[in-house]
Amino acid sequence: MQVLDVSHSPILVFASLLVALMAGFTGLSLTKGLSDRPVAQRKILIVLASIALGGGIWSMHFVAMLGLQLPIQFYYDAAVTLTSALVAILVVGCALLILHFWDRTRSTLVLAGMIVGLGVVAMHYLGMSAMELCQPLYTPAGIALAVVSSCALNIAAFAIAYGKRSQRNIIFGTLFFGFAVFAVHFVAMGGTDFVAIDVLSDVGPLISNEVMAIGVVLSSFVLCGAFLLTGVTFLAPSDAPVDPPAPVPSPEPEQAPDARHPVLQIPYEQEGRTLFIDTNAVAAIRAEGHYTYLYTADEKLFCVWPISEAAKRLAQGPFLRTHRSFLINPAHVTGFERFKDNGVCHFETEHLTKVPVSRSQLKAVRTALGV
Repeated sequence: MQVLDVSHSPILVFASLLVALMAGFTGLSLTKGLSDRPVAQRKILIVLASIALGGGIWSMHFVAMLGLQLPIQFYYDAAVTLTSALVAILVVGCALLILHFWDRTRSTLVLAGMIVGLGVVAMHYLGMSAMELCQPLYTPAGIALAVVSSCALNIAAFAIAYGKRSQRNIIFGTLFFGFAVFAVHFVAMGGTDFVAIDVLSDVGPLISNEVMAIGVVLSSFVLCGAFLLTGVTFLAPSDAPVDPPAPVPSPEPEQAPDARHPVLQIPYEQEGRTLFIDTNAVAAIRAEGHYTYLYTADEKLFCVWPISEAAKRLAQGPFLRTHRSFLINPAHVTGFERFKDNGVCHFETEHLTKVPVSRSQLKAVRTALGV
């Protein structure tokens, strides 16, 4: 079999890089501040971010494949092509679940980056196997180089984007992620040859380059829309209202708590009534879906505040954030245990004896406890 001459359209190569960058920015922006949201909302946004990142990986691959110029007509198997898209979305979803439901440590960042890195390679070679009337030929060295570069670049992208969830880190993480997906594709293509064959696999219906172009344009259009929406939110100040507030006719409008004055009491629900407890009597606050539980020396009380609201209202009080799901009162801590990248605060309370301390909060907790 004669190896076919291969070339690429520079315009489509550049377009594939733009698609990868838009996908990275959209997915990483959607997950900003996710750890402070309720569990149900977190799951929905992870699904959307997985579709943006995974769909972007798939779109980038096939935009680049549209730019592949061979001296023969070839097609794609529809079933295998769709499977490659689902693989990309699934692996990204697994990585995001790890990052937003496990303690975020160096190990979890490496694990998430490696999962996505292997997923990008799997999606690439699965997408290539969808080619009909044209067979790609790989070399072991080319596959090994694609795997190593994909894992290394994606680990770097997630380490930057999730090391500190700032706008700057998200932008740099976007650049690394976009370049990772782009580079892996062309590193893999550099180790691939093509030969013409006369056999069809008949797994699914055939897709021509023209039909594939329509599908890729549609997926890229949706991605561009999501990119623009997240871009507007990303650039807008987080505390600035989109529209000016409407005037309140009441002579005594309800005011938000003054951030300069600490909240002295926390509301809780008991036997159909709203009661209040002194903040100094509460040892810890734990998130439970859209609500929280207050832990005292001998009670566990239900509070209607979500953990984000509790953190905001108690910012001037004695409480300290130790984990995405916990606030603690350092005055009630009876012991502290440090591990390699995180720690645990111990309490002598009836319903809660340990509270995890995440890596990002470890320094602040140790400073507050004087250890």
